[in-house]
Amino acid sequence: MNQEIIGKFIASQRKLKKLTQEELAYKLGITKNAVSKWERGVCLMDMSLLKPLSEILDVSINEILAGEKIETKDIEKKSEENIIKLTELINLKTMKYGIIGMSLFSVMLIIISVFKNVQPSALVSLLCAYNSVTFLSRYKIKKDKNDLITGILFLIALILNTIAFILA
Repeated sequence: MNQEIIGKFIASQRKLKKLTQEELAYKLGITKNAVSKWERGVCLMDMSLLKPLSEILDVSINEILAGEKIETKDIEKKSEENIIKLTELINLKTMKYGIIGMSLFSVMLIIISVFKNVQPSALVSLLCAYNSVTFLSRYKIKKDKNDLITGILFLIALILNTIAFILA
């Protein structure tokens, strides 16, 4: 998804409808700053706003995500491209949350290790946490039961190892 192209498209369609950023924001129940950020390509809108935005601007959701008007003959191709790009965006967000979770867990272990003599179990906990997040994220995307089972097993190992680490 190219945020700048999408933003420019939203701005052009808003202007065609003779709406100000403030008027568009009011119709969507958001701030004009949010609309400004979209139009400048700083960020994308919350996906729950796609339908109302498309109705207000009188364009399809597909056209918003493509950042351009789409001819009838190209709708199927553009739809597939947009679905792939949305999936990639979701995958990146999922991995981002996993990395944030791992980082917070690592900081917690480091803080605890300052007050205790750290055993190798801390590193095992980190590895279990990383693997758990990785496999559960893959399950969320691929829906492969093997990833779910592996992720849960690593999560159980993480919990048991963390309890042992704290009690040691």
